[in-house]
Amino acid sequence: MKIIENIPEMLSGEELFRKMEILPEYDEELRRGGTAAQRLLKLSDLYNIYLPSQMSEEIYNKLYLAIIRSLQKKGTKLAIQQLNNNKKNMKMAANTRGNQMYSGIIGGADSFTIIGKSGIGKSSAISRVLSLIGADIVMELEEPYLKIIPCISVQCPFDSSVKGMLVEILRKVDEELETHYYQNAIRAKATTDMLIGTVSQVCLNHVGVLVVDEIQNVVNSKNGRSLIGSLTQLINNSGISICMVGTPESEIFFEQAMQLARRSLGLKYGSLSYDEYFREVCSILFEYQYVRYHTELTDVLVQWLYEHSAGVISIVVTLIHDAQELAILTGTECLDIAVLQQVYEERMGMLHNYIVPSVTSQTSKRKKKHAAKKIPEKVGEENANLVIQKSLIQTLAERAKQEGLEITKLLSEHIQVEVVA
Repeated sequence: MKIIENIPEMLSGEELFRKMEILPEYDEELRRGGTAAQRLLKLSDLYNIYLPSQMSEEIYNKLYLAIIRSLQKKGTKLAIQQLNNNKKNMKMAANTRGNQMYSGIIGGADSFTIIGKSGIGKSSAISRVLSLIGADIVMELEEPYLKIIPCISVQCPFDSSVKGMLVEILRKVDEELETHYYQNAIRAKATTDMLIGTVSQVCLNHVGVLVVDEIQNVVNSKNGRSLIGSLTQLINNSGISICMVGTPESEIFFEQAMQLARRSLGLKYGSLSYDEYFREVCSILFEYQYVRYHTELTDVLVQWLYEHSAGVISIVVTLIHDAQELAILTGTECLDIAVLQQVYEERMGMLHNYIVPSVTSQTSKRKKKHAAKKIPEKVGEENANLVIQKSLIQTLAERAKQEGLEITKLLSEHIQVEVVA
């Protein structure tokens, strides 16, 4: 099928990671000589950084293959039969004003879920993958003539309204194709049952993959069961792949019935482990310092960031960003544990209940073992826990006292120190 030729060639390995990575340009001169306002504005580059992980690669593979499978169905004999079947049932629903069940001919068993803890980067990975694939570019099929969007993304309504979800899909299609499906549906005051038929026709003709984000909204809504049922019906009647993205609490809905569970098998992710990837992320983020005095990343800082983020990347980025912001505003101009601790206590209080349990239950012996390996040998294993729990200055002061070292020399390894007479 010629339309598939418009999809970029599938990537893998180092080439995929290189093309997915986003590293904004760092301005060292601005750090040294820029005004506070200029540096605060530039500091927002931290939120533009994207470092691909194994999760990114798996999401790329899933979405790429789903788009290909869906496009392969366009214009086939089965697709035409499904279009005719949907049209017939829509007429029956309009005449009876009742609940008409649309039978699926083309099927949609290649749908899946992406389930993961909030803040680990699911939505960012999906956005980056779709951009790399060129999923927002409208493609044209000549015989029969069709305009096709490889992928569109919508958000599950906060109240899990079935009609709200369906009209949002039509609105998104109108934005890309400059059509009038949304206006026509509103003008006709279409029922939910008729909307399912309309959306099925539109998706079958014009959409490759539908991504439904924030699917966990169905959990605490009285309309949750209806929305999940409607998505199942949409999968059957349109034949497209539907990717449902949400947090772990949404799993309960996908396990309720076999017919939905088999269409919602997919990817599942938790917080990052305390490993080399986490250290690499911290290392890259620490390169984007816009405080006057540059701070070298140490094992103590990496351990502190993990303990106070529970392995959630978005929290790590916020900690480092807000710590620099606070340091610039207060004039301390240094990214050290003291300012990081201040930000954690003053600006992230609402997250403490979500971070602390995760730290106490997941840290355990495995993480303490990592920490003990990375701290200097002179500190000794008996002080490993103290390095984690106490502030940097207190820990170094104890070491200087025990070993007869100059405290200023030790401090200068971690923070900017200026000795005055």
